[in-house]
Amino acid sequence: MLWTSTSVLLHTEEKTMNKRIWIGFVTVFVTTQLIEGLVGFILLGPTYSHSSHIWRPIAEVKLWMLPVTGAFFSFFFVFIFSKGYEGKGLLEGVRYGTYAALMIVLPHAYNSYATLQIPYSIALQWFLFGTLEYIIAGALLSIAFQLLGSSSTST
Repeated sequence: MLWTSTSVLLHTEEKTMNKRIWIGFVTVFVTTQLIEGLVGFILLGPTYSHSSHIWRPIAEVKLWMLPVTGAFFSFFFVFIFSKGYEGKGLLEGVRYGTYAALMIVLPHAYNSYATLQIPYSIALQWFLFGTLEYIIAGALLSIAFQLLGSSSTST
């Protein structure tokens, strides 16, 4: 009897975590795609047009790659969060987004500045906007996880 109850409980917790991962994936994917579109095309668009000699001509831009790589990022952002999820609320997601930004965005922005002929202002904006994007994604992810059940980390 105990084995059956434990098995059912573990199965229920696994289903809850799987649901969290997929809902979290959609949340993070939509959030990051919207923010990247807003930043890349609207906020930084004028800056990019002033340095057009650096970038591919718009006809050569591989736009299809953006949502594909965004899907990979979103899945692993959520998957890694799920492995350490503690159910501590909004600040858990903010902290996770900050750590992810420092691990991914900071090196990307400043390595790009070191190797590409871009103005420092672009690297700084990539870092700041990217950090904000990851913090927002982490916060929304923690809210989604919190809304979808208990704080168990069983998978």
